[in-house]
Amino acid sequence: GLSLREELTVLGRQVEDAGRVLEGIGRSISYDLDGEESYGAYLRRESAQISDAYSSSDRSLSELEGKFRQGQEQGGREESRLGDSFLGLLLHARALLRETRHVSSGLRDKYDLLALTVRSHGARLSRLKNDYLRA
Repeated sequence: GLSLREELTVLGRQVEDAGRVLEGIGRSISYDLDGEESYGAYLRRESAQISDAYSSSDRSLSELEGKFRQGQEQGGREESRLGDSFLGLLLHARALLRETRHVSSGLRDKYDLLALTVRSHGARLSRLKNDYLRA
């Protein structure tokens, strides 16, 4: 049993870590694209949306901590109501994390597909070059 504050701290750290991982993935894909503008712009937009989702969940968690402190001071019924609010926000944060993980997986799949396409085009270009030099 972790305390509520510890759980919130752990959740906040996980959100930050996931954000950094996604930013790193976005940067590595941009480098691998070798200046390909349209796909890079798409990935930057996706990364910004993910960052916005993380920022929103971080703000929600900060607001939740403040509300939770107020609820402890007021006690009784309000504490029960706040617990329900906390549960709702926690479920919302969990949903945001799942969505982010899903988007991250999609970005990884698109990166793999792009890498295969680039290799395929490279092989085709090499074959065409060899055919041209032989002719």
